[in-house]
Amino acid sequence: MHSFGYRANALVTFAVTILVIMCAMASFSDNFNSPSPTASVQVLNINWFQKQLHGNDEVSMTLNISVDLQSLFTWNTKQVFVFVAAEYETPKNSLNQISLWDGIIPSKDNAKFTIHTSNKYRFIDQGSNLRGKEFNLTLHWHVMPKTGKMFADKIVMSGYRLPEDYR
Repeated sequence: MHSFGYRANALVTFAVTILVIMCAMASFSDNFNSPSPTASVQVLNINWFQKQLHGNDEVSMTLNISVDLQSLFTWNTKQVFVFVAAEYETPKNSLNQISLWDGIIPSKDNAKFTIHTSNKYRFIDQGSNLRGKEFNLTLHWHVMPKTGKMFADKIVMSGYRLPEDYR
């Protein structure tokens, strides 16, 4: 007869094998989800636009963020990290990204929302490059699954311009 240790080892090995197969199937099933999130970000007001003592430009703005990310949620989604970034070009850098607002969406019930807020993080450029600058507001999201690989995507909203003069 087989010993208790041998039987326990066989049982645990079988259970872990089944668990790995189930995790692989869960991860694979996410490939069949074709999400169609929608977002709208409006700049309602430029609260201030000033030059700091160090010579850097700083902007504070009021944003209206409307998002529907419900289609990102499947039974394998743990949470979604979402953030709004200002993206612009300067002579020194081809892409500057500044995070203005972020949040964690824990469930599908919370994935459709509208928020009226000032930028959560400071919008500062190293230098005096922001006057009259065109920029994009981009909504980025990272889907964190319960099992499998994390994926990210974004929606770019263009057509924004900062004032020519400091306020």
